[in-house]
Amino acid sequence: MDLPRHVKIVEVGPRDGLQNEAVSVPTAVKIELIERLAQAGLPVVESTAFVSPARVPQMADQVEVMTGIRRRPGVSYTALVPNIKGFDAALAAGVREIAVFSSASETFSNKNTNCSIVEGFARFNAVCVAARANGIRVRGYISCVLGCPYEGEVQPGRVADIAAELLNMGCYEISLGDTIGVGTPGKTRNLFEVVAGKVPLENLAGHFHDTYGQALANAYAALECGINVLDSSVAGLGGCPYAPGASGNVASEDLLYMLHGLGIETGVDMDKLIAAGNFICDFLGRPSGSKVAQAIAAKRV
Repeated sequence: MDLPRHVKIVEVGPRDGLQNEAVSVPTAVKIELIERLAQAGLPVVESTAFVSPARVPQMADQVEVMTGIRRRPGVSYTALVPNIKGFDAALAAGVREIAVFSSASETFSNKNTNCSIVEGFARFNAVCVAARANGIRVRGYISCVLGCPYEGEVQPGRVADIAAELLNMGCYEISLGDTIGVGTPGKTRNLFEVVAGKVPLENLAGHFHDTYGQALANAYAALECGINVLDSSVAGLGGCPYAPGASGNVASEDLLYMLHGLGIETGVDMDKLIAAGNFICDFLGRPSGSKVAQAIAAKRV
């Protein structure tokens, strides 16, 4: 199967990447990171989450972040919202695209959002109705699509049903997330083939964590299925507080290197992307988790 000619990279580092950091990241540093990522040519930068500060302290400055960004034309600065209260706060802060998040695992859903999958649908439906009324685009996430830390293997049919529900609510795009990174290319390919039976491929995206070193291989398998939207996190930042042992998302630099090596257009500048990753890693006091960033740095010594 022919690979896509262009891939949209959805950068999730400022939100998914930083949300589980133990060190408090100042608002000014987050804003600088977001602006650097936009300047690198990333078309979508997930900037924050309008969630409870008690549950996710790192996102407590969501309003300051969203109102402090110098917005670059053509870039979508998105925010995660869990419910109508979060939506109202995001709307007041000038957010024009939001994301809602479900799970393919009941146990994970209860631990992550304190509600069942079905209860979550009721929340998301209210958000989607309000979003349509205000001209706000809504993206959907499904976590644990290839495995759950509590329930083990997840059936692709369940993921397909949830994806179809989110599409019917009004999500223009549904990102399938391997939250704990247990997927393999064969399982990834099978997942997208099953989900595509209920949701068109053009409405699907891939979100892969690299816990078992399979993220790039799984991203390639998604490309083979016709997926042309992939999530990633600069410098490989990230993890999940409700998924023990899960490491970060695939590094944006590594994904970009693979895509450009395949002749796939992205519109993203590698040097600027690496500089953005180095900026946040310097603040965090650790080296970049990107293999590409490490290799290029070594060549420049």
